[in-house]
Amino acid sequence: MAISLELPDHAATGAPAPAAADSAARQRQRLLRAGSIVFFAALWQLAVHLRLSLGFVSFSTMPAPSDVGPAFWELLHSPKLPLDLAASVLRVLAGFSGAAVAGVGLGLAIGRHRALEDTLLPPLEMLRPIPAVAWIPLAILIFPSSELSMIFITFVGALFPILLNTMHGVEGADPRLVATARGLGTSPLRLYTEVIVPAAAPAIFTGLSIGMGTAWFCLVTAEMIAGQYGIGYFTWESYTLQNYANIVVGMAIIGVLGMGSSLLVKRAGRALTPWHQARGGHR
Repeated sequence: MAISLELPDHAATGAPAPAAADSAARQRQRLLRAGSIVFFAALWQLAVHLRLSLGFVSFSTMPAPSDVGPAFWELLHSPKLPLDLAASVLRVLAGFSGAAVAGVGLGLAIGRHRALEDTLLPPLEMLRPIPAVAWIPLAILIFPSSELSMIFITFVGALFPILLNTMHGVEGADPRLVATARGLGTSPLRLYTEVIVPAAAPAIFTGLSIGMGTAWFCLVTAEMIAGQYGIGYFTWESYTLQNYANIVVGMAIIGVLGMGSSLLVKRAGRALTPWHQARGGHR
């Protein structure tokens, strides 16, 4: 009996193994992304240094990255920073959690039942274009505390991306799988848990990721008006005190927190939807 000893193509040709190639590609991607941030920071520094003015925009009074660094270092030693961070994070988590439960629940129901779509979707679609700023006076009137009103603003901001993406995910479920499950006598509950939800899960996590970013955006708007603590309030307070470097520090913290929390949601989505990742649905 002859035994064939054939080497894989990458071993025979001297090409790197797939795992090593993927690792190198990820490393290049990280370097490129980090380099893009450094590049734009350098352009920003140069524009401020040259006091660049383009007519409709001027960098002459804008703080430079060289001013923001010391301001950020000073803020790190401030006793108020942990209070601001804790207040903002708790507000976002509370509003986002409520929006995730309501958005996914409503999206699963509306996406499958035409009667619910006809009765619930029109008023929701009327509310969706209303900006977060417009909700603030009404939220202050409705809720007994400014804390609840700010949480409500983050809830409203995160709700609609989650709701719409869940609906589209449910509507995009393969009708052949649904019909097959029904033909096999699957109960409505198992139809949801074993067919509808797995099919809609990638879209749901996309909505959760977008909703998390929107929650941070809306929270900052609420804190600027109704807050006493929080990163958004810190940013607005810096403007009123003419501490312009801290404005950029606050914006940078918000950006990092928003990007990091959205990334966590994406990572959770990848971990919980391996079938979608295997089909190349995640990058």
